[in-house]
Amino acid sequence: MQTLAVVLDRSDRRALGAQLADEIRRQVGDGRLPVGSRLPSSRALAGELGVARAVAERAYAQLVAEGWLEGRHGSGTFVAGGTGLAPRPRRRASPASAAPALVRLDTGTPWIDPRYADAWRRAWRDVGAARPPEGYDDPRGLPALRAELAARLARARGLDVEADDVRVTAGTGDGLRHVLTALPPGPVGLEDPGYRSAAAVAGLAGRTVVDLPADDPAGWDLRGLAAAYVTPAHQHPLGHTMPGHARVSLLSAARAAGTLVVEDDYDSEFRYDVAPVPALASLDREHVAYLGTASKTVAPSMRLGWLVAPPAMLDRVDGTREITHDAAAWPVQRAFLSLLREGYVDRVVRSARRRYAQRAERVAAALGPHGELAGPIAGMYATVRLDEARALRAHEAARAAGFDVPLLAGQCRSAALHGLVVGFGGCTDQQLDSALRALTAALARPDRT
Repeated sequence: MQTLAVVLDRSDRRALGAQLADEIRRQVGDGRLPVGSRLPSSRALAGELGVARAVAERAYAQLVAEGWLEGRHGSGTFVAGGTGLAPRPRRRASPASAAPALVRLDTGTPWIDPRYADAWRRAWRDVGAARPPEGYDDPRGLPALRAELAARLARARGLDVEADDVRVTAGTGDGLRHVLTALPPGPVGLEDPGYRSAAAVAGLAGRTVVDLPADDPAGWDLRGLAAAYVTPAHQHPLGHTMPGHARVSLLSAARAAGTLVVEDDYDSEFRYDVAPVPALASLDREHVAYLGTASKTVAPSMRLGWLVAPPAMLDRVDGTREITHDAAAWPVQRAFLSLLREGYVDRVVRSARRRYAQRAERVAAALGPHGELAGPIAGMYATVRLDEARALRAHEAARAAGFDVPLLAGQCRSAALHGLVVGFGGCTDQQLDSALRALTAALARPDRT
């Protein structure tokens, strides 16, 4: 018979039976009570612990119901088969001398002007005062939010759409997943280098990924592709804008091949040399699905985006989402609606655009002499092309100084490109300057021969 080393705390607000069940469950889970072990009778265990027999009986009954234990008539109570788990490793306390976490200069964390924090708080108070839906949400999204988004897309992105054309999603990846689910079988073309998350979503959807060279969109062969995912306003991560002739060629090839173009318009509002380039979807609503996101303007953690799909696709998208109750979280939608109505989103975009323009100048001045800057610099990052050895040397120097600067090679699948992708949204000015000093010092060192 297996002995039980259990201590019950009578000052604990949990009932004694719940404490006992928790401890037995824990010991089964970490292997201290192996499968097949016979436990003491409820009477014997109650006597050992100094509690009423009913306490032990309730604990045993709960664990039998959960499948951790099994009662054998006339034999007793045993640890059930199939419950033995590998012992969980004990966490070691981090030593006091452990290195601090690196400051990641990534391409997706925005800078949010702290002056507008009151509006953010008011939006969430508005959520608290609103009445949530009684049942499942409308999978298309809140009607009022879709109306606000349609007006914004018409004003800022040149998309002539109504509320009924817009679908609210849980971010760009979620929107891409809905599009791929509604498409017939076939591989998906993705820019290379390109957005790694999009490639992962396509793979999880069971789609073969075909690499499309990001520097030659006019020459893409789309035959046999169900979809082609692109970032035309600001190619991720090379940074260029798809030229007008390439846009026309892409749409012509898509029509001829019967391929849907999926436009990820992730940061088009942060063009600070000229006005934002109109969305590709404004040229052809029938063959382009448009994806937008709040991640680059408000917060990645909101997990909110929007989809404008071709009209012929909407019923398939809506049907799947209705069956699966797939809707963006109501509180997040309600908060974003308040942020749009109050003008918060427009204010933080204008403020961030000014800040990014200033930081882009510093990045260009520091790194321009050492490599080929992709441009024009826009959004919240800059890409500098370097040879592999110098890129790695600068990357490691930045890490030694406390900064994680992503390598361009990390965004490539078949392309052999090297360099650095320097994000400047999710850091302070002081952190950016420190990272640039580390990078330029490493790049200024002569190459070893």
